Amino acid sequence: MNLKKILSIALVSGTLLSGTIACKSNISDADLKAKVETAVQANPGVTVEVKDGVVTLNGTANSEDEKLQIENSAKAADSKGVKSVQNNIVVNTMPPVEINTDDADLTAKVTEFTKDFPTVKTSIANGVITVTGELEQARIQALKMGLDALNPKKVDMSGLTVK
Repeated sequence: MNLKKILSIALVSGTLLSGTIACKSNISDADLKAKVETAVQANPGVTVEVKDGVVTLNGTANSEDEKLQIENSAKAADSKGVKSVQNNIVVNTMPPVEINTDDADLTAKVTEFTKDFPTVKTSIANGVITVTGELEQARIQALKMGLDALNPKKVDMSGLTVK
């Protein structure tokens, strides 16, 4: 009788063990990566890597709360498949640059800045500065950096001829 109990216990234990193993996630790293990328797609500055179910997040976030939210989204993408999350996201401490789309303001600033570049002509439309004329190669970088510092949508220097 004792042998029957031992065999019964062994059979039940074996069944439970095999059931536990069968419930384990068998998702591939590629599939898990796709799930996590979908879960964090609202954050384009974040990249995802997966190795043996361990998710690694890299990139930037605007706050600690956002960083934590991204990590939680990654964990929730597949709670059985994600073994752990390595969160390497860096919180951006610099405020985002505001784009100046006020053409009147840009025109005044561009006119003031380009007075030292008499061979250059500019026009502004919808926050885009278009540059034409001629300029020496040595001065192009100074012109571009100065115009970029005014935070327009774009600086188009394709019409500029280099001397």
